[in-house]
Amino acid sequence: MATRLKIGTRKSAMALAQTEEIARRLTAAVPDLDVEIVKFDTTGDLDQTSKLLPHGGKGGAFVAQIRAAVLSGELQAAMHSLKDMPGNEDTPGLVIGATLSRDPPNDALVLRDGVTLAALRQSRGKGFKIGTNAVRRAAYARRLFPDVEVIHFRGAADTRVRKLDNGEKQRLPDGGAVGPADALIMARSGLDRVGLADRIAYEFTPAEMLPAAGQGIVAVECAAQDWQTRKILSSIDDPAAHASADAEREVLWVLNGHCNSPVAGFSTIAGGQMSLTASVLDLSGNTIIEASRTGPANRPRELGRAVGLDLLTKGAAEIIERSRPR
Repeated sequence: MATRLKIGTRKSAMALAQTEEIARRLTAAVPDLDVEIVKFDTTGDLDQTSKLLPHGGKGGAFVAQIRAAVLSGELQAAMHSLKDMPGNEDTPGLVIGATLSRDPPNDALVLRDGVTLAALRQSRGKGFKIGTNAVRRAAYARRLFPDVEVIHFRGAADTRVRKLDNGEKQRLPDGGAVGPADALIMARSGLDRVGLADRIAYEFTPAEMLPAAGQGIVAVECAAQDWQTRKILSSIDDPAAHASADAEREVLWVLNGHCNSPVAGFSTIAGGQMSLTASVLDLSGNTIIEASRTGPANRPRELGRAVGLDLLTKGAAEIIERSRPR
């Protein structure tokens, strides 16, 4: 008799593509498995106007409802983009049962028709509007293009590109609007997932724009005591991606960063060694603190803890506190 596994996901095109990939891998690894995808309208998807902070950040906006369904037993598992999972807090009773192999983690620039990267660079961004909802991307954008105007821009990956192309303004909670945008900064992996990789005008290197912790990693969460589901999920777990996830999220834990903190972290593995770089920026992008270390790849949390403590020693806590909502 087939084993049933219900996995929850957001309804966006990217989330569904990621979840369908998980289902394909699970059914290939466990032939008698019957996977059912359960779609959720999360708070962050229903409200395309507000900033995420009033909903509890990305964790409250995109993760909380699906996690609650796992905890209640309605679902056996939940799909998350790892970067959307809060790293400064635990969810008692849940664990990451699997991570898929990491997609390209870089951020990418998407331009509307008539705008060029050369014009952005030559003008230092003056006269242009870059849209993003991520405070990390906004801080790096101001660092790379000092005179640019960064505007609040929400929506699923395909929705944001459509709004850019149509010259649509972004509605604000107070009834006003900003935009239209001339360019967007988005995750390359998200553009790949929704078939929009051809819209990438430029891919930032990690040296230019350090990715968010966990960017490019798809995580599958389940109940800590559900040993059957944990065993099933382990069949598709990528050890390298899981180690990177542990190292990068440990930095977030040590820093106690909040959803308004421009914190970045990215690790690579070569042989038995892992290299990890993390940074904290102020919202203007004018101040950046960075720390890097290399250590055994089989001790990722220790490496993440050491890098996080290095950042605190350099003054990261003060920058994070200044960016904390009042």
